[in-house]
Amino acid sequence: MLGRIDFSLSFLVSILLTIGLIAVYSATSFTGVQSSYFQRQLLFAIFGFILMISTAFIPYRLIQRAAYPFYGFSILLLILVYFVGVKGFGAERWLAIGSVRIQPSELAKLATILAVAKYLSNRDAGVNKLKHFTIVLTFVLIPFVLVVRQPDLGTSLVFAAMLVPLLFWAGLRWFPLFLIISPIFTILSSFNIIILIVWLVIILAILYFSRQKILTIIAVLALHIGVGLTTPQLWNQLKPYQKNRIVTFINPEQDPRGAGYQIIQSQVAIGSGGIWGKGFLNGTQTHLKFLPAQHTDFIFSVIAEEWGFMGVLVILLIFILLLLYLINLASVVRSTFSSITLLGIASVLFFHIFVNIGMTVGVAPVTGLPLPFISYGGSFLLSIMLMIGVVQNISYNKFLI
Repeated sequence: MLGRIDFSLSFLVSILLTIGLIAVYSATSFTGVQSSYFQRQLLFAIFGFILMISTAFIPYRLIQRAAYPFYGFSILLLILVYFVGVKGFGAERWLAIGSVRIQPSELAKLATILAVAKYLSNRDAGVNKLKHFTIVLTFVLIPFVLVVRQPDLGTSLVFAAMLVPLLFWAGLRWFPLFLIISPIFTILSSFNIIILIVWLVIILAILYFSRQKILTIIAVLALHIGVGLTTPQLWNQLKPYQKNRIVTFINPEQDPRGAGYQIIQSQVAIGSGGIWGKGFLNGTQTHLKFLPAQHTDFIFSVIAEEWGFMGVLVILLIFILLLLYLINLASVVRSTFSSITLLGIASVLFFHIFVNIGMTVGVAPVTGLPLPFISYGGSFLLSIMLMIGVVQNISYNKFLI
């Protein structure tokens, strides 16, 4: 029985869960009084650990067979949000079952990974063929659109972020990858006509020297011109709070008491921690309530203030070890389904880690993405633990084809 458990993986996850519980306790306990947030997070962690272990004992073939039904179920839940969803933070993101709230978008992350892995594990589903490429794109695009319309821009970006690593790992050639990634730079340059023209010239040069057909060159240029012209229009369609997050990311000092307040206070908390930190429950930014969303989005700032650079370094090393472990496992498993699933899970974890930590130090916009295993939140923690449970299952069955 114990042979099914990957103890190295369980050890890394246990450390992160423990750090998260300590951070949540500190972030939500003032004057030493235990908060109900900590109690709920402790229950979530216990249930999550049980879920992880239980998933390791599910028959591997059953996970493969359930990939498409699981994906369909998650899409159904995302659609139900529009009809019976519960509002919170300006968006309809939750479904209420009695007193329990679930966030279907968290479940959809794993469901999308499994569906894409299932499809690409078919020998005939070559990702370099337009038909199969389009199907994979559709798998990701459906939850992306449903989530972005809630609106939940941060979570929707997770689906977009997982696409390129999944396609790359499945063997997609460089040119299709270029077609996927290059519009991002076109969007960024679309607000300055000179930069946009220079970028279009660079695209033209790449297309010409890679000896693409004339129709391909025309089509790609037309696509980028279209993206460049429509981006300013789409910008005007964003919600005010979404615009503020992006503008604040670029220049938080522009509105230090409004939209830029979160980032500035986060940077103050992180900087004041120094090398060794102020000590557990001694963070002034945290306990004087200067730091907003300190138990969710900005919990990394709490850790940095109380445990300093050395504490942050330990957490980063654990995250790096976890990601390297997943990537290494993805490279040694014999099943294509397993390999793509592991890479997808690693991509989701990396994106969450990078964006969450990045927004606390001001190098990424505030998107509301929590820090895996550490931020407060039941749906997110349980979904992450379910992912790790799938990893546990694959680790035991790594030699199955």
